[in-house]
Amino acid sequence: MALLEDPSAKRWGYELSKTAGIRSGVMYSVLTRMLNEGWLADGWEDAAATGGKRPPRRYYELTAAGHVALGGLLQDARNDARFRGLNPGWAM
Repeated sequence: MALLEDPSAKRWGYELSKTAGIRSGVMYSVLTRMLNEGWLADGWEDAAATGGKRPPRRYYELTAAGHVALGGLLQDARNDARFRGLNPGWAM
């Protein structure tokens, strides 16, 4: 859901873990699997943007295939009573 909030945005792993409420160690495993499936593209922040104060961050972008796949997963979750509590807007 965190990736679909703004599908065209470049998102940092730590930001995604906070938005999704998932520990970063779990989030990075999920992001790696999504990269391997072709659902995400990744890259690195421009080092000049950091001002040399920290290492560049890796960003993730949802691919078109990822957008379709995640949309399908969320639709399935909307129809599954186990996931109804995740988002109040899902009530049918």
